[in-house]
Amino acid sequence: MAKSPAFLNLAKARILISNDDGIDAPGLKVLEKIARKLSKDVWVIAPETEQSAAGHSLTLRRPLRIRKVSSQRCAIDGTPTDCVLLGVNEVMKGNSPNLVLSGINRGGNLGEDVTYSGTVAAAMEGTLLGIPSVAVSQVVTDRTKPRWATAEHWVPKVLKQLAKNPWPENVLINVNIPDVPTRAVTGIEVNRQGRRKIGGELAEGQDPRGESYFWIGAQRDEDRFRKDTDLEAVHRGAISVTPLGLDLTHGPTLKKLKGAFS
Repeated sequence: MAKSPAFLNLAKARILISNDDGIDAPGLKVLEKIARKLSKDVWVIAPETEQSAAGHSLTLRRPLRIRKVSSQRCAIDGTPTDCVLLGVNEVMKGNSPNLVLSGINRGGNLGEDVTYSGTVAAAMEGTLLGIPSVAVSQVVTDRTKPRWATAEHWVPKVLKQLAKNPWPENVLINVNIPDVPTRAVTGIEVNRQGRRKIGGELAEGQDPRGESYFWIGAQRDEDRFRKDTDLEAVHRGAISVTPLGLDLTHGPTLKKLKGAFS
């Protein structure tokens, strides 16, 4: 298992890129372009098809297949978690990456999004494997017009700064780029996770056989105004950088319950 270095030399780094939007996603190509300007050793291992909201799911009930696209580019018919796991343990066996980058997702991963996000899950899997990992998302208002140019300009700056300031094991970095033109970005800020819940709208219908179905909509209940959060920052035009821990234990409640059960 790789150890977090005191300093990450991006020029010499072996970078593994994955995502949840699929091997042909525009955001993946943008992230690959960024990575190749930072390092000559870049590998792309991504899902065959879109896996949005797959969360940190692992495929256990069927075999997985790896399709070689080019010498250092593969597609896997599974989840983002599958891609990173197979990427590290099979495709790059004996040649482990020093850095995992996931994205660039078409749409923000803010607040509670991180629990559903396949983009964040790929970085989470990299972190579980002991590899410094970063998830990157481009916030969008109009999904047909993502501001990839903003991400392409700012993400290298974020990665270079992160490389100078390594984070602990069992922590991943979640980066969200605001939906504004490149020059309108107000800066890079470090924030905590905000509050936002997807699925506030359910659409009901009937299929051709007359059976009822429900479709979870995109309506969200969110707090954009709580200061020092990812949501507040990106809606103000700032890039949000949020460290996320893998240990979900709630310290105060742990202490209280230990006393109650002692």
